[in-house]
Amino acid sequence: MRGSVYTFKIPQVEGGATVSIKVIWSQKLLYHEGQFSLNVPFSFPAFVNPVGKKISKREKILLNVSSGVGKEILCKSTSHALKELRREVGKMGFLYDAEVLTWSSADFSFSYNVYSKDLFGGVLLQSPLLRDIDDRQMFCFYLFPGNNQSMKAFRKEVIFIIDISGSMKGGPFESAKNGLLSSLQKLNPEDSFNIIAFKMDTYLFSSVMEQATEEAIIEATRWLNDKLTADGGTNILGPLKQAIKLLAETTNSIPVIFLITDGAVEDERDICNFVKGYLPSGGSISLRISTFGIGTYCNHHFLRMLAQIGRGHFDTAYDADSVDFRMQKLFTTASSIILADITVDALEHLDSLEQLLPFCIPDLSRGSPLIVSGRYSGNFPDPVKISGTLADMRKFTIDLKAQKTKDLPFDRVVGRRQIDLLTANAWLSGSKELEQKVAKMSIQTGFPSEYTLMVLHQTLQDEKAPETILIQDVFNKINPLKKMDLQKTIMLGNLCVGFGNLTATAENIPPGTEETKSSEATEMLFKAASNCCGRVVDRCCCMCFIQTCSYMNNQCAIVLSQICAALACVECINCCIELCECG
Repeated sequence: MRGSVYTFKIPQVEGGATVSIKVIWSQKLLYHEGQFSLNVPFSFPAFVNPVGKKISKREKILLNVSSGVGKEILCKSTSHALKELRREVGKMGFLYDAEVLTWSSADFSFSYNVYSKDLFGGVLLQSPLLRDIDDRQMFCFYLFPGNNQSMKAFRKEVIFIIDISGSMKGGPFESAKNGLLSSLQKLNPEDSFNIIAFKMDTYLFSSVMEQATEEAIIEATRWLNDKLTADGGTNILGPLKQAIKLLAETTNSIPVIFLITDGAVEDERDICNFVKGYLPSGGSISLRISTFGIGTYCNHHFLRMLAQIGRGHFDTAYDADSVDFRMQKLFTTASSIILADITVDALEHLDSLEQLLPFCIPDLSRGSPLIVSGRYSGNFPDPVKISGTLADMRKFTIDLKAQKTKDLPFDRVVGRRQIDLLTANAWLSGSKELEQKVAKMSIQTGFPSEYTLMVLHQTLQDEKAPETILIQDVFNKINPLKKMDLQKTIMLGNLCVGFGNLTATAENIPPGTEETKSSEATEMLFKAASNCCGRVVDRCCCMCFIQTCSYMNNQCAIVLSQICAALACVECINCCIELCECG
């Protein structure tokens, strides 16, 4: 299902009835120059307002801000008239409560600033949650770049590797090209760049790295517009090796590779292992690799792993309209490095350390805070010494204070990212143990994963023994929704992007074609939820996740269905649905 639109129909609602919908989701805050921004959909089309007599309605927004940092936060802007309820160091509470004649026509937006002239950070510690799958302590350390303009960014040598295979033809290539050209404009004159376009063959803009002068950027624009056409197959390893060779002699700057593709290739694990073998284990500033995926046919987990190995960043765009913006945002983050080769001395003195994510600590850039999390046993040192290298090659050290916290939902803050990073690790290593771990984390946190399926389960109030349906029966039905009125448990399947599509890549199917599949999944949820809630009162509709396995017999299906029934909220009389966004 696409993350932008969710549909939920409740039929047969009589006049005067109260319908309560509860939606729980997680989303990232946008960060720019020390300012965090939140935007929540809160605009309603005119046709949802009843015609005729104006009826007073009530809108209410309760906003609690817990920044996790021991500094004052300043409210910068808000779309609605918020009343401040409370203020503490690092925390604020607001309320919007209004009588209106028409529902809101503007989304809710809020931004706040954690101001500090200098780089700052901290370490948060938390005990495992009740019924946690891991009984070790949790930690999360963060670094903020601050607003000290005297802390310069590294000079960089950048090579853009752009996919021009047949599937990129038209909108995807034009959007990627525009994003690339916009990124070139962000380079400083002392930076250098090159461009490698690839399909089965590679095409080099210049045989040497070019200074980022206005003339060179104009020439690169002309080359991209006039010399390249999107057709043919996909070969990533060849241009990657070529880029590494061009950057081999880089000194006093950071070499950066920026890979853009919409396809999957068979040798993705070989590419990761090749890059891992090429890069040094530490001690010197080495190559950074950032990756950008377009659509769902590329293997997002391969691109995320490649970026993790290369201490870079990964992002994706599911539609051509967002490619330009997201590419520029990713490039700004990946290329504005102010502290490199970061190490944490505390990690060497712990009795046990596992699940440091990401496993290669990325650099700190102006465009984004640095957040690293993990599990540990033993006594966590306080303070924690963080070291790194500045752009003038001087060593930088800062002591971060460790503090225990109870009111921050660690599982929600880092759960999505931990599942994504561990899935990439499981994909590369083929570790079944890691797959099991991801599946358990998915079930615990409610975030979808590649190793779990979503189940829609309906219960009645005071129901003792919910009717079950065999998962295998659902899979065997051509149209499993024809007898929805008899079913209590419906398999909605896997809601993640998968591990790439080699067939679609080989056939040069353009990104976006997969939307047919998405609409079918949405329609399945639409019908299932609608039928489940045909009589609203005393019914509850619950979403939960079950773990997938390579074999699943009838007995296994019965057990899983009973687990789903046990997880359902039997006492609930409203219709509750949890929707989690992938990616």
